[in-house]
Amino acid sequence: MQDDKNISEFEAQGQHIIENKALNFTAALIPVLVLMSFLAYNIFFANGEMFGAYSNQIILLIGAATAAVVGFLNKVSYQLMLQEIWENLKSVFVPIMILFLVGALAGTWLISGVIPAMVYYGLQVLSPQIFLPASVVIAAVISIATGSSWTTSATVGIALVGIGTALGLHPGMIAGAVISGAYFGDKMSPLSDTTNLAPAMAGTDLFTHIRYMAITTVPTIVITLIVFGILSATTETSGNADVSDLLQTIKTTFNITPWLFAVPVVVVGLILLKTKPLAALLAGVLLAAIFAFVFQPEILNGLGDSKLNAVITSILTDTQISTDNEKLNELFASGGMKGMLWTIFLIICAMIFGGVMDGIGALARITQALLAVASSVFGLFASTVISCLGLNIIASDQYLAIVIPGKMFKQAYADKQLAPENLSRTLEDSGTVTSVLIPWNTCGAYQSGVLGVGVGEYFIYAIFNWLSPFTTLLFAALNLKIKQRIPF
Repeated sequence: MQDDKNISEFEAQGQHIIENKALNFTAALIPVLVLMSFLAYNIFFANGEMFGAYSNQIILLIGAATAAVVGFLNKVSYQLMLQEIWENLKSVFVPIMILFLVGALAGTWLISGVIPAMVYYGLQVLSPQIFLPASVVIAAVISIATGSSWTTSATVGIALVGIGTALGLHPGMIAGAVISGAYFGDKMSPLSDTTNLAPAMAGTDLFTHIRYMAITTVPTIVITLIVFGILSATTETSGNADVSDLLQTIKTTFNITPWLFAVPVVVVGLILLKTKPLAALLAGVLLAAIFAFVFQPEILNGLGDSKLNAVITSILTDTQISTDNEKLNELFASGGMKGMLWTIFLIICAMIFGGVMDGIGALARITQALLAVASSVFGLFASTVISCLGLNIIASDQYLAIVIPGKMFKQAYADKQLAPENLSRTLEDSGTVTSVLIPWNTCGAYQSGVLGVGVGEYFIYAIFNWLSPFTTLLFAALNLKIKQRIPF
């Protein structure tokens, strides 16, 4: 706790939130405006390379430096800012380790033949006419079972992108379908951390929250499936003739056998048994490495001076398996752990910016300003949605986008005699699902890094994610299923 009487701190679910009464709303917005200005210029005028390959990371650091200056001018100590940066960095240590393992997993699953086998058999089962809605359903089922959109993308998501790309579908469409299904499952699963966090912040119980959330979530996923069904039926693909050529090339290059599916089955099984994601993914890497020696010795001989070096290289750095098909050459390439560095640097820089913004009290001040204008019931819902969206952009973290609005808006919902599940549902409809739509948010950076598809490519196709906030606002505007607080 700081000596400055204007600064106070509370902790909610492991997240520190700083309130600074001396900081006004205009000052709190200055770092945001600087960040948005640089990002806009980088996107629209510099082709994303204003400062080279790491432009977004540098821009986030510029935003953090601006926030620090604002903090100094408002008598916030640098120790407090550093403390919040450290808290943010600690919170993403496990996700960063997961990203490294996902890179290693992608490399070993490639050289062992796991990904080629998934593509080979998937091409024979999933036709272009049903591929996109089927991808939504598959991702949703896995995500409900595991409680994790991240795990879903790192396993079946990678395979679905590979299969869909081989079918000639746009990678953005495939990634959008995977992400839509994964986040539906993440929202509705009792195993999900955000699904447990939202009711905890709002003051309701888990299963009341899930049941109430289904009121807006089910119509949204139904619309999503309809749209993807139409897209699958109307999108031109490479056709069945090309698929037969692809199948022949894959079988000629790799030793394809159903036994290779033992690797993803073991990983998913470990996750269903509630094994820690790090342990489950590490098991997937090690098992795939063993399978590479057993099933793909010729592939390993062609990748290095020894089979062991080929496996180590696939884990750590770039691997490229050449075929006589250009489309498969793009698919059968992996960056290993090295390929995750850009995403990891982005997450670290985002956490630095979010940490400084929290340390100077800007995040709490912006949320309080939104709360002050929420005079009507709809205005309260709209302010919550805007707050969650804004914090996903500013704080770059979906947990803060749930924790801060949840803490700030809880009493306002009670004052308007609204049941707490209204707040918990709105937090999930706008905080959890929109995080993946922000390139520098931890979720957006993770999904684009794992699936190999940029946020800009899948944004419009992540239908469930951007439609969810509109659905919750529509229900609020029409006063549909807005539950009142039961008086004691």
